[in-house]
Amino acid sequence: MRALLLSLLLAFSGAAMAGNTAENPLPSEIPTAEKEFVSIINQYDKAKIIEQFGEPAKREDMKIASSGEIIASIWQYHFINTDAEGTYYETTELDFIGDKVVMVVFMNHDGQERISAEPPAAMPEPEVLPPM
Repeated sequence: MRALLLSLLLAFSGAAMAGNTAENPLPSEIPTAEKEFVSIINQYDKAKIIEQFGEPAKREDMKIASSGEIIASIWQYHFINTDAEGTYYETTELDFIGDKVVMVVFMNHDGQERISAEPPAAMPEPEVLPPM
């Protein structure tokens, strides 16, 4: 799972590494409406994101085993972005390569994986027809 996620993050990293041009200066505050947020968040570094939103509620770093160097991170924030109607998403996930955001995921749940305590429903026994 992590290898797949890392592969996807690396695949999208080219667009995230493209910098901002002087023609379009960045707003001092990161917008929180979903479309504006997605269109500009990859131009802010981790320090600016933490400055505005604080430390993430959940953070997972992916490291190179031999050196311990962090190559990718997954951060989750709660109630920072709104949809087109102004309703807050419960969780926003930011996926980083290095210092730049390469993917944004909006979730209407807390972002936690849950394991069901109930066993899956049993399959009904196939009906055996008598020979003809």
